[in-house]
Amino acid sequence: MEPEAGTNKTAVAEFILLGLVATEEMQSVVSVLFLFAYLVTVGGNLSILAAILVEPKLHTPMYFFLGNLSVLDVGCITVTVPAMLGHLLSHRLTISYKACLTQLFFFHLLAGMDCFLLTAMAYDRFLAICRPLTYSTRMSQTVQRMLVAVSWTCAFTNALIHTIALTTLNFCGPNVINHFYCDLPQLFQLSCSSTQLNELLLFVAASLMAVAPLVLITVSYAHVVAAVLQIRSAEGRKKAFSTCGSHLTVVGIFYGTGVFSYMRLGSVESSDKDKGVGVFMTVINPMLNPLIYSLRNTDVQGALCQVIVGRRSLT
Repeated sequence: MEPEAGTNKTAVAEFILLGLVATEEMQSVVSVLFLFAYLVTVGGNLSILAAILVEPKLHTPMYFFLGNLSVLDVGCITVTVPAMLGHLLSHRLTISYKACLTQLFFFHLLAGMDCFLLTAMAYDRFLAICRPLTYSTRMSQTVQRMLVAVSWTCAFTNALIHTIALTTLNFCGPNVINHFYCDLPQLFQLSCSSTQLNELLLFVAASLMAVAPLVLITVSYAHVVAAVLQIRSAEGRKKAFSTCGSHLTVVGIFYGTGVFSYMRLGSVESSDKDKGVGVFMTVINPMLNPLIYSLRNTDVQGALCQVIVGRRSLT
């Protein structure tokens, strides 16, 4: 650590990330598992993206948003896992103060974008099922791009505000983070200055970035359920629900882990549960999303097969 020299600046030049496990044998196992998970996640999401790009039948608003979600999943796991693998392989568990802030910024940028994108996908399903006659005009390419652009802008603003607010805190020791990446709850616990304003800011941001989108998603699907139940054909109801099931599964996993992680700011110490939630948010979720969207979707499965064999659909 660097001396403060009478200033009110942070004295911590770097943080120590304890990671997931302590023993060297387990670290080797974790390295292999996380490298495998990273390759599967990147490969799976890029395959989904390639399938959407090459298959004309998938050039629809729903798959446009799904392609953006795949890009986010690749970014989310890339922000945390490669750095963790580098720390394990080099046996150097330290991360500089600036690198920690950078990692935190991109993590919250991508997580915030996830919130808005999942909301846009719910709105798309609402229009497709409840307003089919006006769907093509209300969800035109211009509207799709505007929704994505606004989502990026809001997520960027949120991440930047949190990062700047964190720089106002003083870190004068200890500098040990009981986690495998930098995040707000763990850094709040290390600050030697008051974090009340930062925690209030996080609460307000969570309300705007998470609670509000979740309410909109819930309202959208309430209308969807009401509309689907009016369909007389059982096969028609099944087909309508099948187009929403994958998205609802992803929403449930994403918000479930997020609420557990950020609604526990009052806890004094980080626990192994926080690490488990972190693994779920940054590794398991991005790895599961391609499987969730492809297992029950014949269009995606067909496009993936064409990508693998190197042929485009003739239809």
